[in-house]
Amino acid sequence: MAIIRIDNGFGRWDELLALILSSFSYMDEIIDPPSSAHRLTLASLAQKATSEIAFAALEENCLVGCVFLKPETDCLYVGKLAVAPGQQGKGVGRRLLKVAQDIAHELNLPALRLETRIELVGNHTTFGRWGFQKTAEKSHPGFDRITFIEMRKQLDHIPA
Repeated sequence: MAIIRIDNGFGRWDELLALILSSFSYMDEIIDPPSSAHRLTLASLAQKATSEIAFAALEENCLVGCVFLKPETDCLYVGKLAVAPGQQGKGVGRRLLKVAQDIAHELNLPALRLETRIELVGNHTTFGRWGFQKTAEKSHPGFDRITFIEMRKQLDHIPA
């Protein structure tokens, strides 16, 4: 498996959008509000890759995963971590999170942060196995109930 940086020369935006939508599709009947993945377009995805740090996982030149990273004051935000349905459970997500950890180290950020919907208990468990801990419960605008949780993974930094 190869992990590549998604940049202006990427050119496979339609495949990337299809990958994200297919990997998030299982949530459609479970979560409310709907996933922000449904608001992505080819243009907004390309813009997202420009304003954030994005990577794709390739297996025999087929897109099998992606992750978008955004530096914050005290952590690296991990967003749109997507793994193709047929590739889940094969280490793609772990490889992409390893890249996220490497970027956090390069940027001297002490933690990774992500958000996952309250209804997606399986995701909570998986991220917990990967070293993330729940740090907050939050609501989307207009909702009077908890709609997502925030999880963080503290990273071990080796002093320079």
